[in-house]
Amino acid sequence: MKQLHVLILAAGVFAGSTLWAHDHGQPAPNGGQLRQAGPYDFELVVDRVGQDEKEKPVIVYLTVHDGAKVPTAGASGSATILVGKLKTTTVLKPDGDNRMKGVAKYSAAADMKVIVSITLDGKSAEQARFTPMAKSGQ
Repeated sequence: MKQLHVLILAAGVFAGSTLWAHDHGQPAPNGGQLRQAGPYDFELVVDRVGQDEKEKPVIVYLTVHDGAKVPTAGASGSATILVGKLKTTTVLKPDGDNRMKGVAKYSAAADMKVIVSITLDGKSAEQARFTPMAKSGQ
């Protein structure tokens, strides 16, 4: 019985650490939401104002876990935005040192979810899921 308690406790610790590794729960440098994507950190910045569906920027900053910028030259990517029953996808293109940018039609709704996939030049694709309207730590 004691071994079972130890296993349950260990499973809880590992599950919690895995979850925490994906959501930093701390303020992002550019005011977005941070997520771990393989060896990188993606910071998603979207327009958080307005319920009207219009074209707005979608920006992703790439860094490594110590905060160093990851060059995006030659990278490609996409962001799929889900709001309610609506789904839109935008192409992300390099836009500066460590930044990818696209434009999509979306509203800043509480239930917004965004799936970002980025392939750096010569690397495998990395993906992260965001809930940009959620409170920090969610």
